[in-house]
Amino acid sequence: MGREVAESCVDSLLTEMVSTYCHRFYANKPELAARRIEAIGYQVGHQLSERFVFTRYTMERPRFTDHLEAIKFICKDFWSELFKKQIDNLKTNHRGTFVLQDNRFRWLTRMSVDPQNESQDNSADGENKVAQATSMHLYFPCGIIRGALSNLGIPCAVSADISNLPACSFVVRIKA
Repeated sequence: MGREVAESCVDSLLTEMVSTYCHRFYANKPELAARRIEAIGYQVGHQLSERFVFTRYTMERPRFTDHLEAIKFICKDFWSELFKKQIDNLKTNHRGTFVLQDNRFRWLTRMSVDPQNESQDNSADGENKVAQATSMHLYFPCGIIRGALSNLGIPCAVSADISNLPACSFVVRIKA
């Protein structure tokens, strides 16, 4: 797209944004923090896809004719522009649900569990806190995907599933 930002700056920005929304602005309301983070991602995705579509594709190329074509655009071109790699795997049930698998999602590669906290709190509650903290970081990319698809005329809901860090699956459900 012309201008680039250092990966470390984007990583730091994402970390600070999640921390600020979760611990300062909405410390007692994690669902509201999640909605705000996702909304920021939506705006970013919408604007990036707008910029990307108009700089890469000309008026001579028609708009995407079906959902699968738009999802493939997200998996190949859009993801490559954002993360310098394509989505590793795309699955669909051909009824409006798509699963985008990234086996090494860059924004999760530096996330880890604090060994001191893990040894002190081996309970399910400790694991739940780690999962919640990690999932807060995924609302932003879910918003990016939803914003990009919305700009392409595809209303959808996007959620993330963490199977094994840093692997991540994004589930896109097209709204009828």
